[in-house]
Amino acid sequence: MLGDDLRSHHMIIGGRMPSAPAAANTASTLVPTVDEATFQAEVLGSELPVLVEFGAEWCQPCKVMAPELEALAKELHGKARIVKVDIDRSPNLARSLRVQSVPMFFVVAGGRVVDAAVGAVPRKQLAALIEKHLPRPEGALKAPELAQLIKSGRVVAVDVREASAYKRARIPGAKHFDAATIGERLGELFMLGATPILYCRSGDVSQTSARALIEAEVPVGYLDGGLLAWEGADLPIER
Repeated sequence: MLGDDLRSHHMIIGGRMPSAPAAANTASTLVPTVDEATFQAEVLGSELPVLVEFGAEWCQPCKVMAPELEALAKELHGKARIVKVDIDRSPNLARSLRVQSVPMFFVVAGGRVVDAAVGAVPRKQLAALIEKHLPRPEGALKAPELAQLIKSGRVVAVDVREASAYKRARIPGAKHFDAATIGERLGELFMLGATPILYCRSGDVSQTSARALIEAEVPVGYLDGGLLAWEGADLPIER
């Protein structure tokens, strides 16, 4: 596997740094630069998933990507890390990952390369690349996952917004339980015949409700990002 190759090669190159003097690190602290000496600790040993950009000072698309990476680093703060590698100052590392053009991106999770992309990738695409490897709270589901589970009949969507909002627009087939009283209607919840997945407009209310139920050992989940995430994934809406 590529991740295993990387680990093996990194052990070989330990202590064999390029002869060029280290450049002053002027990169933003949001997107620090790592090299062959720090890659093991900063990337392979990271508890959080890491998005690694391989680039170079002469790379114009890399300069275009710089503000995008900083913005993404702010969005993912506390959930994932973003770092850069200069291929001219870490050539062995670049060769070990078969970097042939820049910018090139790798997602590293659990010490292994789990995804990759090449070129000036839009921030939204980079976010999608790393988000599927982010640790999730218990019970959280992404919109496409929920859609598949609903289709298979394994779960049922439960709208916890106000009744008026539910009537205007909802996930197809969703049932309505008000967030304020859902804890008093557990019998009805169990009668749905599938695992209830709660959702609200943006996900915050349903997440709170789901956590309270999970703590009470009620088997439920919630839609991460709520109905806004469902619509953002271009999934159907019932009106």
